[in-house]
Amino acid sequence: MRRPRFRSILSLLVLALSSLSGQPQHSKPMSSENAGKTAPATRFGDQSTAQQHGAVRAYFIAADEVDWDYTPRGRNVIGLPRVENTENENASALGHRVYHKAIYREYTDGSFKHLKPRPPQWEHLGILGPLIRAEVGDSIRVVFRNNTHLSVTMHPHGLEYKKDAEGASYSDGTAGTVRADDRIAPGTTYTYLWTAPERSGPAEMDGSSVLWMYHSHFVEGTDINTGLVGPIIVTARGMARPDGSPRDVDHEFITDFSVFDETDSWFFERNTPREHGGVRLKAADPLLRERNLLYSINGYIEGNLPLMTMRRGEHIRWYLLSNSNEDDVHMAHWHGNTVVWNKMRMDSIFLGPMAMASADMVPDNVGTWLFHCHVNDHFNGGMVGLYQVLP
Repeated sequence: MRRPRFRSILSLLVLALSSLSGQPQHSKPMSSENAGKTAPATRFGDQSTAQQHGAVRAYFIAADEVDWDYTPRGRNVIGLPRVENTENENASALGHRVYHKAIYREYTDGSFKHLKPRPPQWEHLGILGPLIRAEVGDSIRVVFRNNTHLSVTMHPHGLEYKKDAEGASYSDGTAGTVRADDRIAPGTTYTYLWTAPERSGPAEMDGSSVLWMYHSHFVEGTDINTGLVGPIIVTARGMARPDGSPRDVDHEFITDFSVFDETDSWFFERNTPREHGGVRLKAADPLLRERNLLYSINGYIEGNLPLMTMRRGEHIRWYLLSNSNEDDVHMAHWHGNTVVWNKMRMDSIFLGPMAMASADMVPDNVGTWLFHCHVNDHFNGGMVGLYQVLP
């Protein structure tokens, strides 16, 4: 007669032991920290590798055509000495370096009628697309509008995505609607759904947040040289403020050390007549490419990068990335202060093509300091900016 009761007690004991050993409990209630949060939408078989219980962060981003000025405040605005020769004189005669480009811009809603103002602290992003943030466990929903006459996409690094949100076109065995993300035609809209599982967040030797990027991946190199690239920051679970920023950091700065090859832009033929009086093939003029390489930080050259300001003793996180040309081999260098990267004290960090790195600084040296690439051609070509440490 006591056997049923014994079985009941045994069942409770098994359940208790399984909970201690980490076995999943399908009846486990939602924790208070996740209460009220919306579970992310999933597609393509609902085969997420990490259960997501965080927020769904929505963005309305368009690819727009603009005339981009690499030198809005003029030439060599920080007064670096340079060797004067005929080539420099010809370059100075060009005045402002303006090129027609396509860039990512953020809008307030899905009507894509009103640009979302860029906050003053992110003015230095320049040509980069809007910052996309997530905390580990969050989902990201990007409603993307192609306002250009090109075929473009959005492809994220580091995040989890399914085949219908990869934003890249190649023979991957998929067909039908699953390939709709591979090429967003002019004038059309597509919604990308991405997630930030644990493997998208910081690892053991990272800080509380980590940098990724997104870019167009239809004809990848040409798309990026045309201007379609932007940053993603993922903060560790439990370390984010409501806006997704890491709560143990006072200020963040994102810098893209980018050689834009304007001869590999979709608008090459449109832009070339501005400087050369007519379209000429690169093969017919070996110097044409060199004249149209822009050695930039965030799309600014010769000190035009907006001043990045911080205070002594603050915790500053620098996020560094680079573009995809063979010339995009950089050595980012800070004058006046040092950073910690990969648990090592540095004042220069190496970046290869399509690199992403993060470094922390607690500035102790007040002043206005040079920030530049230490590759000679890049430094001489204008890959320089300034940062300021206030008392």
